[in-house]
Amino acid sequence: MVSANREMVVYCFDTLVAHYNSDNPPPPAFDGGQYPLFVTWKKVVNGGEPCLRGCIGTLESRCLINGFRDYALTSALRDRRFPPIQAKELPFLECTVSILTDFETALHHLDWEVGKHGIIIEFTDPDYGTRRSATYLPEVAAHEGWTKVEAINSLMRKAGYIGLITELLRKRIRLTRYQSTLFTMHFTDYVSYVKTTRGAAPAIAGAKPSNR
Repeated sequence: MVSANREMVVYCFDTLVAHYNSDNPPPPAFDGGQYPLFVTWKKVVNGGEPCLRGCIGTLESRCLINGFRDYALTSALRDRRFPPIQAKELPFLECTVSILTDFETALHHLDWEVGKHGIIIEFTDPDYGTRRSATYLPEVAAHEGWTKVEAINSLMRKAGYIGLITELLRKRIRLTRYQSTLFTMHFTDYVSYVKTTRGAAPAIAGAKPSNR
């Protein structure tokens, strides 16, 4: 099994830097493979708590090289919850790549562990008769300090459900659980890596020097 690693995060940074420079990223330093994956961007200002700036991926297996290239840009520039990340934000960014594994159909909506499993919920909106679905990666519920029920409730809202959440509705949820490996790197560490491996720091059009 392939695990998320430093070279994958470097490739995501390379891809975003190349976008701002209207260039192509260097070839990735990892092998391909087919896995579901996510790319998460967070912004760290003045040593504070990282704030989410974009997180998009796929629950379908994708070639890792093409997948990380595509979702590095999609999550940075086209997450509808946030304005597109600008080049001047690069020095404050950290990137996390996630590779999803071990998908299992849960016995019920509480058949999973906070901090271990990511979850996908699917349910029918009783007000509109439409199918709704959404996912949280394994680290989300633990980071937010949620119980299982709180995580389910939040995920139902993320799926677009605005009606009354009842225990009966929660029990009708079809839940899939999964696990992941992840790797996180701050832009400063990316710059150090590039200096060490390529002999010079990356030049980014419109970016400020990092003060971290």
